[in-house]
Amino acid sequence: MKRIVYSMEPVGRTGGRVYLRMLHEATADDVEWRTVPDHKRTYRVRRWRKLRHLARLAPTIQALDSTTGTFVWDDLSLLLFTPEMRARTVFLLHHYEPLQHDSAPVEAMLWEHLFRALPQCAAVVCVAPYWADFLQARGVRNVRVIYNAFDMTEVERARGFDRTECRAEFGLSPDVIGVYAGKAVHWKGTEEVSAALADAPGLRVITSGSNTIGFDGAHYDVERERYLRLLCACDVGVFLPQMREGWSRCAAEALLLGLPCLIRPVAGLGDLATLTGQPAPDIGRLPAQVRERASARQTEAKAAYEALARFDLNYFGNAWGDLLAKVA
Repeated sequence: MKRIVYSMEPVGRTGGRVYLRMLHEATADDVEWRTVPDHKRTYRVRRWRKLRHLARLAPTIQALDSTTGTFVWDDLSLLLFTPEMRARTVFLLHHYEPLQHDSAPVEAMLWEHLFRALPQCAAVVCVAPYWADFLQARGVRNVRVIYNAFDMTEVERARGFDRTECRAEFGLSPDVIGVYAGKAVHWKGTEEVSAALADAPGLRVITSGSNTIGFDGAHYDVERERYLRLLCACDVGVFLPQMREGWSRCAAEALLLGLPCLIRPVAGLGDLATLTGQPAPDIGRLPAQVRERASARQTEAKAAYEALARFDLNYFGNAWGDLLAKVA
């Protein structure tokens, strides 16, 4: 008989939503997932959307109090849980970044209340050691790290793409170095990468996914298959976030597909850079660094790949399966 686990609906394209979808899929044989709508993702206007979300969600949370089963929760609405509900909850923290607050100044206070409530949970999962340390410094003891995972069958298939064909598909001539800078969204550092490389001949900054900053360079909002072909076409990854991220899926996937990277060691990205041996960018000499990284040895790319390849679906399913069995 499958155990029943409730979560927010894994709808959306952020790294957190990808992680939650992967969790649902990796544990589907043992878990009956029941989901609650994530209202905040339906509001076009960002201002106050988290408060509107909480108000709208309150009756649903109240009804869940009488259910059996456990919870995997990654939302401020944990504040609406009773202590008994929190005792059967695994809270999932990807990152905490005040730059992303849409309901300031109230939201900061809500987060502080959340951190004080987390010790009541059965467990707290983070996606990088930085965030485990962050929570433990706030008195949360039962913290474990379960990293982002990757479908290595998909990765191996993508590593077999014809790179010449991929480069032609995205208009990259042999004398151009494709510099992948991740998503063109706020606080990811895309503008900084673009500005630092603007006058450097033979370098083209490329972004993917959402474009919330109006980036007017080579941007591709494409389905998964073409995204992987885009990564295969590029030469170097440069990741310069101003925000504290979890464990960047874009950067990790670039490394898995063989791109040497420059990674600003901020929060979880610092853990990723250390694990895979990627140097930090120097803005003053970024064009030269990019050219140096483009000629990185294959042995270095192989080491980065091997460091990440162990985080496959078996690792992920086993880690979460063991945790959910203990909580149940």
